[in-house]
Amino acid sequence: MTMKTNPIGIISMFYARPFGREHFATFARAKKAGCDFVELLVPEPGELDLAETKAALADNGLGVVLAARVSLARDISSADEGARQAGIRYLGTCVETATALGATIVGGPLYGAPMVFAGRPPAPVAEDERKRRIDRVVIGLKEASLKAENAGVTFGLEPLNRFETDIANTTRHGLAIAEAVSSPALGVMLDTFHMNMEDPSIPDAIRRAGKRLVHFQANENNRGFVGSGHIDWPAVARALVDVGYAGPITLEPFRRDDERPGVPLAQWRAPQRDEDAELAHSVAYLKAALAFAGRA
Repeated sequence: MTMKTNPIGIISMFYARPFGREHFATFARAKKAGCDFVELLVPEPGELDLAETKAALADNGLGVVLAARVSLARDISSADEGARQAGIRYLGTCVETATALGATIVGGPLYGAPMVFAGRPPAPVAEDERKRRIDRVVIGLKEASLKAENAGVTFGLEPLNRFETDIANTTRHGLAIAEAVSSPALGVMLDTFHMNMEDPSIPDAIRRAGKRLVHFQANENNRGFVGSGHIDWPAVARALVDVGYAGPITLEPFRRDDERPGVPLAQWRAPQRDEDAELAHSVAYLKAALAFAGRA
């Protein structure tokens, strides 16, 4: 079996957050490291000039993928009708932004309920409310996916680990929601960091997702650079080959540059040194794994 070429990119948060015009110089660094595209967080109003950003990406020979930023104020799973409607409108804005930037994929925890345990303890959900929450998610995604389909944009629904959401944690959860929505504009997005915690087997989960896999994030178990942890990348690459995945693969390393106890890690941290060589090694490592898997 011959593996199709997967475009490999880096999420913009690797360099800066929020990402603004002053960070366009990092596009050249990403390209030099071997990246084919940059994954940008869907900008909030005033963060980025979309036409200018599109031109800067083109000048550096880079494509773009978008990552949605849901919040409790725009949450399609919410029982609060205002928050639910705001969530649907936000997904529509994501489609409009993608069209303006020339992106065809918007991924992330589109179902809402982000960081569900941040600032409040977890609590059980009654079965009838669980069903209502999923029903609200399906209804909201059906509406948003219709707009995406008309615009030629595909949504990638991303399961997150149990500490970040209680809507979709596993590949099976993501697939169940995608199948209920039943739109050609909605697939699943998988991230090996979360899969490492929640899926019994990462390769098996990839094969289960099959043709519904529309976006993939290759991240180490500790969010380090690809190849520095214990994820079995050859096995991951073989599974991607088996399902014929030819879509984008994003690297999303969140640096651990301080080994002292008591240092908060569950947050973005600005780079303290030049990490471009490590990024380039990660890209080369992953491309080699895909190439060897394609020759199997």
